[in-house]
Amino acid sequence: MSYFQLYNSSSSLASATDRDVPLDGLQRVLLRLECGIESPGLSLTGSGEVSRDEGQGPDLEDREPVVFPPSVTLDGDMVAQSSTCRLVVERPVYQQSGLQDAFCSRDPQPLSHSYRALDLSCRCSPKQSLVGLVPAVTWIGNYRWKHDLVKDVVSGCTVAIMNIPQGMAYALLGNVPPVVGIYMAIFPVLIYAFLGTSRHVAMGSFAVICLMTGKVVSEYSGGSPAPPLFNSTASASTGQPVYSPMEVATCVTFMVAIYQLLMYIFRMGIMCSLLSETLVNGFTAGAAIHVFTSQIKDLLGMKISKYNGNFQIIYTYIDIFTNLSTINIAASIISFTTVIVLVLDSRFVKPWVSKRSVIPVPIELIAVSMGTIVSTFWDIHAKYNLTTVGHISIGLPEFQAPNFQLVPAVALDSFVIAVIAYIVTVSMALIFAQKMNYEIDANQELLAQGSGNLLGSFLSCMPFAASLSRSMIQHTTGGRTQLASIICAAILSVVLVSFGPVFEPLPRCILASLIIVALKGVLLQVKDIVKIWRMSALDGLVWVSTYITVILVEIDIGLLVGLVVSIVTILFRGLRPLIYQLSRLPNTDIYVETNRYGKVEDISGVCIIHYGGGLNFANKSCFRQEVNRIMDKYIPAEEKAQLKNLAKFESSKSLSLEVENEVTFLVLDLTGLQYVDPSGAGSIKALATELADRSTTVYLAGPSGSVCDVLQKCGTLTAPSILCFPTVHDAVVFAQSKLPKIIHSIRL
Repeated sequence: MSYFQLYNSSSSLASATDRDVPLDGLQRVLLRLECGIESPGLSLTGSGEVSRDEGQGPDLEDREPVVFPPSVTLDGDMVAQSSTCRLVVERPVYQQSGLQDAFCSRDPQPLSHSYRALDLSCRCSPKQSLVGLVPAVTWIGNYRWKHDLVKDVVSGCTVAIMNIPQGMAYALLGNVPPVVGIYMAIFPVLIYAFLGTSRHVAMGSFAVICLMTGKVVSEYSGGSPAPPLFNSTASASTGQPVYSPMEVATCVTFMVAIYQLLMYIFRMGIMCSLLSETLVNGFTAGAAIHVFTSQIKDLLGMKISKYNGNFQIIYTYIDIFTNLSTINIAASIISFTTVIVLVLDSRFVKPWVSKRSVIPVPIELIAVSMGTIVSTFWDIHAKYNLTTVGHISIGLPEFQAPNFQLVPAVALDSFVIAVIAYIVTVSMALIFAQKMNYEIDANQELLAQGSGNLLGSFLSCMPFAASLSRSMIQHTTGGRTQLASIICAAILSVVLVSFGPVFEPLPRCILASLIIVALKGVLLQVKDIVKIWRMSALDGLVWVSTYITVILVEIDIGLLVGLVVSIVTILFRGLRPLIYQLSRLPNTDIYVETNRYGKVEDISGVCIIHYGGGLNFANKSCFRQEVNRIMDKYIPAEEKAQLKNLAKFESSKSLSLEVENEVTFLVLDLTGLQYVDPSGAGSIKALATELADRSTTVYLAGPSGSVCDVLQKCGTLTAPSILCFPTVHDAVVFAQSKLPKIIHSIRL
């Protein structure tokens, strides 16, 4: 009998093609693995021969089995080494129907059973319901106070220090007072700490979300973002109400909350899978260009107009180059100095400190503090005409409802913001969850963010999301749970009550510098396009189309274009399924892609084609075309010549040609067929009928149970010219047993 060993990797398969194995061709499935366990119906004789008990499934025609030399040697790097057990297998060739009969195949359970099981699984105790609704109950109950408290306190204090300059800077992106950025790190964050499932993300202001909110604010508000006034006035010229920036911002936050809560109710957490990593990468990189552009005004102290709508970034840069004469030299020097200090800190100081301490140098807070001190005692904002942060209210904001008259105006923009905020937060949460080995509930994240935004809309907040930089700091400084976020919120509340007005003299050019440096990593994502394009041209197309549209047209339109291109690429991949020819590695039952291996053997009279993907009404024609293209290679040259010259002969004449049909059996490997619809099943049947005219029989190999059910219902498996087998090797061995020489005539 033949002794075979199991190949252990794709690289081993490749090496197998470079070795000569002295074995004859296969007639039955004969595997000898190093295992000692005999299968039911098999027995091992004393001489090493394998015998099979009777009645163990349909057999081949009565013919002598092929006996192989017992001395078979393969190199060690080709096989999985084992010396403890042996397994000897000999079995008959099965057809799919015979396999089902022999091993008592069962039909899948009806839907009523599934619904009953689902109903039982949805029943839970009040305690389980509370834990599901408020995940904080779990980590609070299991909190290790002696081990984790100090780490959470250190992490919370560090993130609070970062939140002060970043929150103030990002609030300016939203065209609202800087203090709003600190509000966002308090009230919504407290809600998320109890309802969210991520233990490490630091929620609050996020540059892209603040920028998108700021565009809505600038479009519908008529005032400057100075004091957070809620009272709208009527325009003297138009009679239309003029809304304050805070009215627009809080209404956007309210609508974002409504959308996220509705998505939670309808369990739409799965929607995050629609936005691929490539799309999000291109979107954030393009949005970062908008953030950078919006800060040039404060960075250089220029006087330029604000533009909204499509192609706004083009008009903005035209305005910038037109008004270069308005650059404030003092603001430019301060900005340049701040950027240099921050970059040097990021390049040299942070790596040096990180090796010696988990607590980073709060360079952003140092820059803000120094700018505030210098501006206060030297009055540089008045001497050099620098724009400052301006009025900062003392204490916490008043609880006040949003202006619901704005709901129809901001509804569409708010939906885009809700989706992006959710996607960014969940993506970041998944990064930490995978690293720390815990689970994230995508639907629960919708509830946490929606509830946080709902509270924030009544407390002067913009929509909040996770911040990558602060989340990394919270993680690297030892944060273990969301208690770090609660401590951070408590510290910021004290700062608001006691020290808020201290930052009023701070020049805005310093905050703009903080934003520019913080965007460095996102801006450099443009380098990823080279790697993405090398991995997949279609993914590269998604990235480029999203990036360019976001920059040149508009942020929300860019997201829509990216989503459409992503869906088109998915459809394109579905319409162009994976079809290729298989060949057998010599003296094995392993079938590989013909074009990828150098030493493979073609099986006389048998063509094996692998199909991967779905087979439906949309790609059935592609399926038949590709199969016919491969099969056309096997039409004998003489027959091709006669067919080409068919029109030259009179219809009454006939010519009989005896030729050997090079392919008598077509084996379709359907192990990669994910699903099939009635149209796809019909195309298989039509293909079999078409090939029958060429004296070629179609065998199906390895379809899944669900695919078999569809093929059976559609009558494909009952066609006389189609047989179905559980494996490719079953089909090949059966075909070889039936392979006579085909002599046929062509009437001309």
